[in-house]
Amino acid sequence: MTETERSYYDRRAPEYDDFYLGTGLFAQRLRPGWSEELASVQALLAALHLDSFLDVACGTGFLTQSLRGSVIGLDQSASMLRVARSRMAGASFVRGDAINLPFRAKQFECLVTGHFYGHLAESAGRLFLAEARRVSRSMLVIDAAQREDVPAEQNQERVLNDGSRHTVYKRYFTPERLIAEIGPGQVLHAGQWFVAVLA
Repeated sequence: MTETERSYYDRRAPEYDDFYLGTGLFAQRLRPGWSEELASVQALLAALHLDSFLDVACGTGFLTQSLRGSVIGLDQSASMLRVARSRMAGASFVRGDAINLPFRAKQFECLVTGHFYGHLAESAGRLFLAEARRVSRSMLVIDAAQREDVPAEQNQERVLNDGSRHTVYKRYFTPERLIAEIGPGQVLHAGQWFVAVLA
């Protein structure tokens, strides 16, 4: 991740949850069924009966808070981690690089990542998947579902509340495409907005 991208996520931290909650700059977006799908994804996470999780690119901990058991969240943004720590007093949070995870082999039962994998170019994605397989026995990838109204891959311009504009690389997935990239797995959710595969 470039310094420009790091700066974007640091600046976005105070308003990041607006994406999930449909508030702030997301209040006027038409996302039919979004709240119901988000609730399904949160319930999916809460239903995972495993002892240990690593949530990579945990951001503000919005999805992380649904996990049960021992949870460590990792993110490169200090601002995101401040929000996550305030939300989840019982979890541990580490500032670090998702491509060079600071954990021992098979330390976790499940690595979870939400809306991160789709921001990685192909070469970075391969490095991340190798690290994910190294530190965890399984991997749950949650990302944006491919829709007819968006291309599968694009550079998006994103505007923050302060008016600043940032370019972010983004991909969207069908369950089949996600499985083809991360390896054989089970589709846990396939909706209009979210796709989730356990590999």
